[in-house]
Amino acid sequence: MDFSSWIGRAETCDDNLDPGHAQRVALSLDEPLDPSGALPLLWHWAFFVRGEAYARLGRDGHPQQDAFLPPAGDFSRMWAGGRIRFHAPLVVGRPARRDSRIADIVEKTGRSGRLQFMTVEHRYTQDGALCIAEEQDIVYREPSPPVLQGVKPAPDAQWTQTVTPDPVRLFRYSAVTFNGHRIHYDDRYVREVEGYPGLVVHGPLIATLMTRAFTRAHPDLAVQSLSYRGLRPLIAPRAFQVGGRLQDGQTAQLWAEQDGTLAHQGEIEFSRA
Repeated sequence: MDFSSWIGRAETCDDNLDPGHAQRVALSLDEPLDPSGALPLLWHWAFFVRGEAYARLGRDGHPQQDAFLPPAGDFSRMWAGGRIRFHAPLVVGRPARRDSRIADIVEKTGRSGRLQFMTVEHRYTQDGALCIAEEQDIVYREPSPPVLQGVKPAPDAQWTQTVTPDPVRLFRYSAVTFNGHRIHYDDRYVREVEGYPGLVVHGPLIATLMTRAFTRAHPDLAVQSLSYRGLRPLIAPRAFQVGGRLQDGQTAQLWAEQDGTLAHQGEIEFSRA
């Protein structure tokens, strides 16, 4: 699993930010569209999607012969976290572009075995202006039993919301993001092959819900940047909580918790709207 030769590989993806698809994203997240046409935070993950033919998919539903990312082989591939800076909102119904580049690949060893961490840089532009700058961390994990128990206690929250990740919600999010990974919708596969006790909640969905909880609690604050990472999976259909607390006049902690321990965490930088 030597991916060093892939560093520097780049691709470009154009998208017209179709209003009909934006409406389907809104339904999947149970969130109304912004009347101004501005795409809400992190909804860009449902756009700029390149699909692959069935013949190029692996057993897990992920592309095995992706034209941009290295092949997973026997490893499991999933999002681990990332860092995003928001410069301006993308606007629905207008052409936009994503320029992507594999910036770095590092091998590590964790509780679940050998890992390959890949950093992918994305730049989203519209009308010639930079709207979003993103670094996305993707992890390739060798086959091993998943780590399900949390070890970090959740802090005291200043705001919190409860989420029930039922199978329909997970299926809809998979559909609007064109994510074929079977751990999110195929109960038999996820139990018998990957060893999870149930369907796995999408990491990007958790990050979206954490961020939404902040913006609902603080409609007068404008998010400037977000960093986030997953600590352990959340398993459907058990409810979990997304919440957070202000750290000072410019930053806030975010997290997703279940049974009092952290599953995902993040940090937001904000300013007064």
